[in-house]
Amino acid sequence: MSPTRDSRCDSRNARDLHELRVTRIGFLLLEHFSLIALAAAMDPLRIANVIVERRVYDYRLVAAQAGAVRSNDGTRVMPDALITIDDDFDMVFVVGSNPVARKGLGTLLDCLRVFARRGIALGGLDTGSYLLARAGLLNGYRCTIHSDDQDVLLEQFPQLVVSNRRYEADRDRYTSSGGIAPLDLMLHLIGMPPGSKALAARVLELLVDERRGHERRPVASLRQYIAEEHAKLDEALQIMESNVEETLSIAEIADTMNVSQRQLERWFQERLGKTPANAYLEIRLLRARQLLYRTAKPLEEVCARTGFSSMTHFSTRYKKQFMITPIADRRRYQVAR
Repeated sequence: MSPTRDSRCDSRNARDLHELRVTRIGFLLLEHFSLIALAAAMDPLRIANVIVERRVYDYRLVAAQAGAVRSNDGTRVMPDALITIDDDFDMVFVVGSNPVARKGLGTLLDCLRVFARRGIALGGLDTGSYLLARAGLLNGYRCTIHSDDQDVLLEQFPQLVVSNRRYEADRDRYTSSGGIAPLDLMLHLIGMPPGSKALAARVLELLVDERRGHERRPVASLRQYIAEEHAKLDEALQIMESNVEETLSIAEIADTMNVSQRQLERWFQERLGKTPANAYLEIRLLRARQLLYRTAKPLEEVCARTGFSSMTHFSTRYKKQFMITPIADRRRYQVAR
């Protein structure tokens, strides 16, 4: 009996995985780095190594100073080595800190510039894009960053092209936003040469514990897996996040998505337990809080940039949401830092 098409594909995939070359990756930990970003980036690589049954992704933790590095939740992580300009990596990812690191970066910036000149691919996880921008290594590239710090990045580096996407892969620059977004970025990289799309698909299966039956189609991404039945809800939230200053009506959002307003309201109520209008208001208020915390913009400008027509309305809504006035909230944040 001749081999089936599926068996030939399985044999070819197995051969391709066996022939994968080793990719050396460094994760540069900054003080107060995002622990969830690091874990989300490393675990797909670990799983890929398990599948291939060898360390095809050789990743190490590096830091600028000796000793353990403290994460943003207080956990201390001991790096494998100190970073040097002679490190033989294929890729280096800066695992960003919260709040964004601004001082004592000179040596690291010089090191990253040397890596770039040597052709080493560079990336930023969470707020790591800020360090790459400070080094002048994102000019001419699409990039993204944790949503809390997007305004800060654009304010200081207005020439950058900063998107709202979970990750950006532009030539030899790889950046991701906050939370578990680095996981999606790593799946993308595993699927790129010298990696394997088959390997990336298998890693995804194990990450989401997907049991693919005969009639079930494979999942293309973790984001799709999580929101597969509510992709329209996800789309609506993205539209809201992209239209904070010039707000849209809920009817306009529904029209843009080619759904009825009633259907949109039902999705929000079932999934989030709130109306689209309330969700939109929360998004705008959270953006206002980010501007108050992360920039020195006057209150009037924050009000205008988040779609509020009057200071009174803005202050009333803000206090109802956060139980504190905008001015007092900014002052409290500044004192706490």
